[in-house]
Amino acid sequence: MAIDTYQTLDVLEIMEDYLERNRPPEHIRKDLDIGYRIDNQSVVLFEIRPDYLNRSTIRELEMAKATFVKSRDCWKVYWMRSSGWYPYKPAEMKTLNAFIKEVDSDPYGCFKG
Repeated sequence: MAIDTYQTLDVLEIMEDYLERNRPPEHIRKDLDIGYRIDNQSVVLFEIRPDYLNRSTIRELEMAKATFVKSRDCWKVYWMRSSGWYPYKPAEMKTLNAFIKEVDSDPYGCFKG
């Protein structure tokens, strides 16, 4: 089930604020940038960079995901490993802002390469 309209507006506001605070300077963005997408009930953060071998191909390298679980009123958090999405500890956060703070602090080195 997708995030409802009211919650989507909240998510957009939080994520746009995150991008504004964390994107690299304008002159670097062709080589490294960050972005996000809303995918049903999940918010996925990713790096945007040219492919190592073919710089004309742009890659999105996923790094963090929060999935809203309506029945528990929380966000389940995941980090990307080479084998796919892996549950992050702490596995649940009460708010999307808590997720963003965890990604920013990255205490275990899971989210940023």
